[in-house]
Amino acid sequence: MPLHEGKHNVENRIKIPDVVKNSVIFSTPKTVDALVDLINSANGAVAIDGWYGVDFKGLVALLKEKGAQAQFVHFSSVYKPMEEIKAYRKPFLTDDPSFGYANLEGRIIDIIDQDKLGKLKSELKKGVVVYGYGAALPEIFDSYDKTIYLDMTKQTMLWQFWDGKLVTFACEEPDMKYGWKDLYYCDYYLLYFHKNFVIERMDYYIEAITLDTLKIMPRKSYDEIVKTLVRYPVKEVEIYQPSNWGGYRYKDLWDIPGLAVFGWNKQAGSELSVIIDIDAEETLTIPFNNLMQYPLDLVGKHVHETYPHLFPLDAWLNDGYFPEKVPQERRSMPVHNHPSSDYVKQHFGEPLGRYETYYITEAYEGACTLMGFHEDANLDEWEAKCRESNNATEIPDWKDYVVIWESMVGDLYLIPPGTDHGTGGNQMVLELDTCPSISGTEYSFFSHAYARNTFDDNKKTMTAPPFKMHLDHSFDNSKCRRKSYIEKNHRARPTVFKWTKDYSVDRYSSLPEMPFEIERIHFQNKGEYDTEGKFCHVATLTMGKNVKVYSKANPELCTNINLYQSVVIPASFGEYVVEGSGDGGMHTITLIRWKKG
Repeated sequence: MPLHEGKHNVENRIKIPDVVKNSVIFSTPKTVDALVDLINSANGAVAIDGWYGVDFKGLVALLKEKGAQAQFVHFSSVYKPMEEIKAYRKPFLTDDPSFGYANLEGRIIDIIDQDKLGKLKSELKKGVVVYGYGAALPEIFDSYDKTIYLDMTKQTMLWQFWDGKLVTFACEEPDMKYGWKDLYYCDYYLLYFHKNFVIERMDYYIEAITLDTLKIMPRKSYDEIVKTLVRYPVKEVEIYQPSNWGGYRYKDLWDIPGLAVFGWNKQAGSELSVIIDIDAEETLTIPFNNLMQYPLDLVGKHVHETYPHLFPLDAWLNDGYFPEKVPQERRSMPVHNHPSSDYVKQHFGEPLGRYETYYITEAYEGACTLMGFHEDANLDEWEAKCRESNNATEIPDWKDYVVIWESMVGDLYLIPPGTDHGTGGNQMVLELDTCPSISGTEYSFFSHAYARNTFDDNKKTMTAPPFKMHLDHSFDNSKCRRKSYIEKNHRARPTVFKWTKDYSVDRYSSLPEMPFEIERIHFQNKGEYDTEGKFCHVATLTMGKNVKVYSKANPELCTNINLYQSVVIPASFGEYVVEGSGDGGMHTITLIRWKKG
């Protein structure tokens, strides 16, 4: 799956004490030297743990080369046999061809051989270094004198996975039979909950995205940096993905090396990464999910208690611009719907359903959104045609069933679970949605995708195989909503609830099942709003070139965002100001926040 990162204006500049800044060691040679000194001076055994994708093998080679006086033991030696690990994973992989079942209760100890672990524990002493995934398990943690955690961003890990280079539990070399469900539905949760344990108790943290760019810091410094970051508005590194309905507006906005067509980008969400500028010789990069160490600050009490460990909000941008006219079938998303919280809990073990909105930020000739069905459409007939086609043959009269709505800038479409929909293209769509999964798994159930080929990112052509459908899930979930119902309930309208001579704030109408609000701040020079200490805001600049976002009480807590860039404003941030670039033009911030706080 192609994935490109965008790093335009994403640095988060924060102020930390000099003693913290000076404790961070940059560069691989200096980091390795520091590790060698730590190992040689330790009073007992040392654990080097980390996330999937970390190059333990390369690091150990460097440590030996630099004179580490130690016996190195790979933690893979204490895992159960691979056959037993595969049997453990199997219930989470399920027979569903497109989705699995989340291993929320699993921990790494489940796949450890207790006898082997006990033997290793008895052999720990000065001069022994245990390295690999899970090396600092709770069951052995207290037997180490020092513990180091090596961290990795999800995107870099995925590039390894897609290239068949990812080393997994119990392995020292890549497992070529390792599948995406193994990662997303089982191992990700084992890694996540283990990391939560270690990262609060480790002695040192290492940014280990590549072996050539290692950076090390004491745990107290790492904690101070993360704790400081969640006091600021936070920008994330965007990810861009091509698709067969994607367009070319991105070429006017960003230079993304290697990106040939742009279907959507993710601007804010739990699986992205964060670049931190601490006014040192280099920046730091950590996974955004690390900020969930401070959940009350980031998402607020209600969300934390209702959905522990979950950052429940996403922001996406869907590009639908084409310089020349293209058929509706080329520029439309597949007809699809999403599941409710009850459905994902039952079928996939996830805590939260997929609740979406489409906010139209740009509309070109023919701008439209697909949503619902015509009043007189025979939906039994529609289902039969979709099942017969299974996206292998065209359904020429699909427009006789699916309603196509004309779009204008500022339109908001409410898309609760079971609503059949898709962007119809010729528009730029800001998607503000819920995120159902800690691992970032997305739940869209396709019923019709025009039997078209998909985008081949290697050839840069629409020649890859067509999408697979999710017909059973799609028709199980469909509410079969008709045009009149959509017109009355899903075409939201804004109401101004605060107006001053300088700015106004409006809120779109909603539905009871939608767990969040969509709101806008309109201003020429400055506007104001408030998280009230309990609502995390994900805010996107949808009109204007650039704005500064800062705390009203402490303006030093600030950042700036460009057009179509998003920022996560922590729940604890309080009253804040959005200030325009001074060009005299109007600005609009469009944001999503939870209804309950």
